[in-house]
Amino acid sequence: MRQNGKTPDMAHDIASEISPKPGDRVEGLSTPRPIIDEDRLAGNIARVQSYMDAHGLNFRPHIKTHKIPALARAQVAAGAKGINCQKITEAEAFADAGFEDILITFNILGAEKLVRLSALNDRISGLKVVADSTVTVDGLSAWFAERKPLTVLVECDTGGARCGVQTPEQAAALGKHIAGKPGLVFGGLMSYPKPNNAAATQAFLAESVALLKNQGIECPIVSNGGTPSLFEAHLVTAATEHRAGTYIYNDRSMVRAGHCREEDCAMHILATVVSRPTEDRAVIDAGSKALTSDLLGFADFGQVVEYPEAVIKGLSEEHGVIDLSNCTGARPQIGDKIRIIPNHTCVVSNLFDQMVFHRDGVVTRVEDVAARGLVW
Repeated sequence: MRQNGKTPDMAHDIASEISPKPGDRVEGLSTPRPIIDEDRLAGNIARVQSYMDAHGLNFRPHIKTHKIPALARAQVAAGAKGINCQKITEAEAFADAGFEDILITFNILGAEKLVRLSALNDRISGLKVVADSTVTVDGLSAWFAERKPLTVLVECDTGGARCGVQTPEQAAALGKHIAGKPGLVFGGLMSYPKPNNAAATQAFLAESVALLKNQGIECPIVSNGGTPSLFEAHLVTAATEHRAGTYIYNDRSMVRAGHCREEDCAMHILATVVSRPTEDRAVIDAGSKALTSDLLGFADFGQVVEYPEAVIKGLSEEHGVIDLSNCTGARPQIGDKIRIIPNHTCVVSNLFDQMVFHRDGVVTRVEDVAARGLVW
């Protein structure tokens, strides 16, 4: 079989020749492509771990941001306690890489998922999940009653308005329900609050812990979360640990939130200008399949590092359209490569098979995105 006039072996050889490798200059890479600054990455890991250590909080990084075992190992080596995954398949990939202490922060329902969850629970020593209803809890208990017990935390809605029980009384009641169900072990509480909501989060969690204690039920883990809330984690004194993901790369939304500076953003999307149809318009080879269409409240689709006045105003699948009308100085020309800080870095990780890492513009390594597409 021939592909574009080439045999499959020839196509593979050509792909190998153009694949990034250590020592390459990033400006010579084929685009669009995410590139990760090693020094910024290491600085972000160290900064957050130092903060957690200073406040006596366990830290559990959320790996959905990067989906790369090598980065999770770096986070754990810096002092993190276990990891946070969002889905079973994601957790399986990290169990394959040797991780044992994994918290899955998602309601798990259905026989197909429970089969895989019990197999994962048999493989590793520290698996934990969450639930926010008796329906989910009873489903877990029915499956695990004759199997290795599963640790379950109660998910609490402390203002994030996503999943979670709505009151401390409901948290205590569900915790008691878990503690009394065969096959399950009550593990504590978990919350993903809205940003800048530490006081309400503390009040909810502290009251929940007290209500459980009054019933003779200990609460080993109280897991608070979120990169936007990261540096107010010490204000939630009821929590025993904090979870965060985006901080390792950071992105445009984190700069806007005041969580970091632009120079703390480790991920850039490298793109090439492929057309200049008008004086005020540039078109790049990075569209929604590279930058994502996730606006996160912005009116445009990323920040162009070299041309901060440029506006990425529209995306189709493979094209990005940039409005240059506000640029007062030089403007990009056809063939120029630009770097873009994405609005939301976590989504970008799920769009590419590999991440290219560099230091001062020289490729240091290439890592497979091991958990790419593992979303169930």
